[in-house]
Amino acid sequence: MTATDPSPPAPAPTGRSPVRGWLAVLAVTLGIFALMTSELLPVGLLTPVGSDLDVSEGTAGLMVTVPGLVAAVSAPLVTVATGRVDRRLVLAVLVGLVGAANLASAFATGFAPVLVARFLIGVSVGGFWSLAGGIALRLVPERHVGRATAVIFGGVETASVLGVPAGTLLGDLGGWRAAFAAVGALGLVALVCLVLLMPRVPPERTLAFADLPRILRSHAALRVGLALTFLVVTGHFTAYTFVRPVLLDDGIAPRMTGVLLLVFGVAGVCGNFLAGALVAGRPRPAVLGIAAVLTTATTLLAATDTGPVTAGAVLALWGLGYGAVPVTFQTWILAAAPDAVEAASSLYVSVFNLSIALGALLGGLAVDHVATAGALWAGGALALLAVPLLRAGRGTRVRV
Repeated sequence: MTATDPSPPAPAPTGRSPVRGWLAVLAVTLGIFALMTSELLPVGLLTPVGSDLDVSEGTAGLMVTVPGLVAAVSAPLVTVATGRVDRRLVLAVLVGLVGAANLASAFATGFAPVLVARFLIGVSVGGFWSLAGGIALRLVPERHVGRATAVIFGGVETASVLGVPAGTLLGDLGGWRAAFAAVGALGLVALVCLVLLMPRVPPERTLAFADLPRILRSHAALRVGLALTFLVVTGHFTAYTFVRPVLLDDGIAPRMTGVLLLVFGVAGVCGNFLAGALVAGRPRPAVLGIAAVLTTATTLLAATDTGPVTAGAVLALWGLGYGAVPVTFQTWILAAAPDAVEAASSLYVSVFNLSIALGALLGGLAVDHVATAGALWAGGALALLAVPLLRAGRGTRVRV
């Protein structure tokens, strides 16, 4: 059976304990939270890492670029390569790898070993996220699948909006190495939880590389959704990767940046729940609103001299918009290709992580060769390009 087969995999056996299934779901959620926090952790720590390892902030941005690029490739590659392997084993190996890589980063004496560790994190993120997206159907009774899937993807969203601020605060208090060590320990805890709480999950369908271009050709709404994901997520990370240097340039104390990023995170959680309630049946207005909010927030931060209060207000607006991104675009992608969910999810993970990488790269070029605020202007412009793309794609239909 291939990923293009419209028949879904068999639901979890009715005799399986819902409690045991939900414990497994929570273990997967912890794993994906640890992985996505690992990928994005350097966002709040670029300045101290660059200073300690004697590289520029733009070069330090490679800690976000490298795992993003690798995850973009590993998402379909790991899915295909492990097509006949127990999913519990694959997920456990990947989350264990990310735990070890973060611990290695915490003890690294130079920037090159950190980049090697970041490469391994990229492999883990791409493979784990792709496989975790459809695992709920195998763990809980059919009536719980929707909620379980939302919980698992909540790990992605929570890492984006809370993991980075929490890691930044820990880095401010104990140093950047302590932050990396803590996330590494979290990955190992997730490994133990997966081994103890998750049942064996034999693979039921395989994905071939040939399926991917065929699905893209046959689903116009999927192509539009992936393009919108690319513009909005690239724009966000072009700006957000360098938000700490921007705040420091505005005269905000280093210890306040963690607090301000936490404001961003809390607003992001609110944006996630708001989007979850509003996106059903209205994906286009949701994407339009996200693009408008991200463009407005980055422009305001670039164009004004901000103190802590003003910066907090702008970051709250920004967090509200970005918090809606994962649930909105994931909903679009799954609705655009309901007959090829696994393949569509794999493509979405690739584009999302490629966008993280390119955003960090573009932002680094702007910071090193133009000005720190240049990353904000470039990010806002990219997010704004989603508006004409939405207008051009009006002919495609997405039902959610």
